[in-house]
Amino acid sequence: MSEILRFAQNDNDAKMKRLTHVSSGGKAQMVDVSAKPMSKRRAVAAGKIRLRRETLDLIKNDRIVKGNVFATARIAGIQAAKQTAQLIPLCHTLPLGEVKIDIVTSNESADVKCTAQTVAQTGVEMEALVGATVALLSIYDMCKAVDEEMQIYDVRLIEKTKSTVAVSLCEPHRPHVRASQRRVAQRATARTNDSRIKRKS
Repeated sequence: MSEILRFAQNDNDAKMKRLTHVSSGGKAQMVDVSAKPMSKRRAVAAGKIRLRRETLDLIKNDRIVKGNVFATARIAGIQAAKQTAQLIPLCHTLPLGEVKIDIVTSNESADVKCTAQTVAQTGVEMEALVGATVALLSIYDMCKAVDEEMQIYDVRLIEKTKSTVAVSLCEPHRPHVRASQRRVAQRATARTNDSRIKRKS
């Protein structure tokens, strides 16, 4: 029995080592990604909200009192994705290049998909998940007065990709910029020396 418990403990320790958000002392920590190269990252998350047929008709005909349901949900999802690091404590703040919310309806539900893209040192899946989730919550909020049977379900990450190392477009011009800066500094020094010589004469 002691051998089994020791094996279980070792297995748990191995799993803990794979949790990058947990330090060796068991404390929560932010992962250091500063040594990683910049890469193009893309993630897609999706979810569904079950709606009554009558509710879908009201949405389609823009008869929900609070306003345009799907337009509001799209903006809410985009705004939320941009605030992910403020909501999820150990997420990195990422410069999002694109956040897109797509909403498609069926006979009894609305399917929400959030696509997020960035060029960064870590993935963008949390931004996609937050965007999809908040868009769904916004639909719920907009329609709760007319539909008490709504259900949000099946929220998941459906795609996550990383490209090759991104190359800065400014990189080829840096030597030229440095040379220009040196020439400006040299001209400034020459003008200063000329003025000193004139004063002496």
